Amino acid sequence: MPQNSSLDRSAPAAPPTDGPRLLVVGVDDSETSFRAAAYAAGIARRQGARLIAAHVLPHCIPWAEWLPDAGLGARAAREEVAREVRAHVEEAAARAGVRLEFHELYGDPCTELARLADEQWADAVLVGSSTRTGHRLAGSLAVRLVRHGRWPVTVVP
Repeated sequence: MPQNSSLDRSAPAAPPTDGPRLLVVGVDDSETSFRAAAYAAGIARRQGARLIAAHVLPHCIPWAEWLPDAGLGARAAREEVAREVRAHVEEAAARAGVRLEFHELYGDPCTELARLADEQWADAVLVGSSTRTGHRLAGSLAVRLVRHGRWPVTVVP
């Protein structure tokens, strides 16, 4: 009986491709956002997906930065936080063995993450759970992203 080459099991099967192809993760300097970045990197590795991390800085410049001497300290502190965030996210991506595309954006975090996810045709958005008490009044970032309703939103505790 002739062997059918399509039934040859010697070659490994290709992994399924029905999962997300592009993930966007929002990061700031919180532990929960660092966990979200690590979780997103793991999903990206397992699914063979692209990973984009976005750190959104406030669009408005704090009044202290307008002062000649005080402004330098505030600006330097903000830049240091941005460097630390990027280093954490790059480390998580490197541990997972995935390529990372890092974006530093300015404005409202919800608006900018939604814009980035739409522009890049993201399959999912991941964020860390809110650790701030003020989100009860304005709504947490995750709830605001869910209200957009254009992609699944995963909140990592």
